[in-house]
Amino acid sequence: MEKIAHRALGTKGLSVSAIGLGCMSLSGVYGAADDAESENLIRSAIDKGVDHLDSSDMYGWGHNEEVLGRAIKGRRDRVVLVTKFGQVRREGQPNGVDGSPAYVMRACEASLKRLGVDVIDVYYQHRVDPAVPIEETVGAMARLVEQGKVRFLGLSEARPDTITRAHKVHPIAAVQTEYSLLYRTEAEETRQTTRQLGIGFVAYSPLGRGFLTGAIQSLADVSERRAAHPRFQGENFARNRDLVAKIEAMAAEKGCTPSQLTLAWLLAQGPDVVAIPGTRYVKRLDENLGALRVALSPEDVERISAAIPAGVAAGTRYPAGAMKTVYL
Repeated sequence: MEKIAHRALGTKGLSVSAIGLGCMSLSGVYGAADDAESENLIRSAIDKGVDHLDSSDMYGWGHNEEVLGRAIKGRRDRVVLVTKFGQVRREGQPNGVDGSPAYVMRACEASLKRLGVDVIDVYYQHRVDPAVPIEETVGAMARLVEQGKVRFLGLSEARPDTITRAHKVHPIAAVQTEYSLLYRTEAEETRQTTRQLGIGFVAYSPLGRGFLTGAIQSLADVSERRAAHPRFQGENFARNRDLVAKIEAMAAEKGCTPSQLTLAWLLAQGPDVVAIPGTRYVKRLDENLGALRVALSPEDVERISAAIPAGVAAGTRYPAGAMKTVYL
C-alpha cells in the first residue's frame, strides 16, 4: 500500500487521506454502475492508500452501503468508513428529511447492517431537518458514540450557526459542503466557523460535478442526471464552459490535467480541507490522486482563484427545490 498525504479531521485524532473517494456514483446516479467493478474500484483505492470512503444511506437507498460493505471485507482496518443519514424517500416527490432522535437510531442500525460492520467511523447528518432542533439530532448522534456504534460525528450542508450549536452538544469532527472553484461562497463562509472550532472540512463535488475535469465540452456530454442541475443548462452552460476553459489553459501550462489543477488548488486552501471526488473508473481515481504531486506556489493559487472568482459561476448549486434543503 502506498503512503499518501493525510490530514486531520477535527482535533480528536481522526486522520484521513487528503483525497478520498466519494461513492455516490457507484449507485447509478451518473449512469449504470456494475457492482463488481465498483467493488474492485474501492479495493484499488484502498490499495493505493486512499482510506477515506464516503457513502450515504440515500445513495441507491441502501445499495451503496451494501456495495461498500462487500468491498471492504478483509480491509476494514485500513479504511475510515463514512456514511450519512437524514434523507428519506418519498415516492413521486422530492426526498424528505428526518432528524428526529428515534430516526437517528433506526437509520444507524440499518446502515451498520448493510455495511456489515460494528462501528461507523464518521456518521453525518446528510441534510439538516428544519423541524427538529439540531441539539436534539446531535444529542441522539452522541448517544451512538456512547454506545460504541459511531466514532466521530459530522454535518453536511449545515450553516455556520447550526454548526456552532451542534458543536456545543458534542464535538463535530467534520463538515461537508459542496466546495470547488465554481461553487465556493457558502463553503468559504462555513470554513470561517469550522476553522475557529477546530472542525475539519470535507469538500464534496470538488470537480463541479464533472465540469472542472474538462471532459464536458458541449451540452451533448451532459448526462440526464447532470442536466437537472442549473449549471449545465443553456446560457449557464456556455458561461461556465468559458470559465472551465481558463482552468484547462492553466493546467496545460502546469503539465497536469484540469482535475489535478482543481484538486491541488482546493487542497492549497488550508490543511483543514480534504476532498472526496467521486468516480466509477480506476484511471480517473489515479488521475485524481495525481493532484497530490502538483506543486502550486502561492502566486499560482492566487491566479487560479482570480480566474474563477467566488460567486461567478452561472446557475445555483442545485435545482430550485433542492436549494431549499441545503445550507440550513
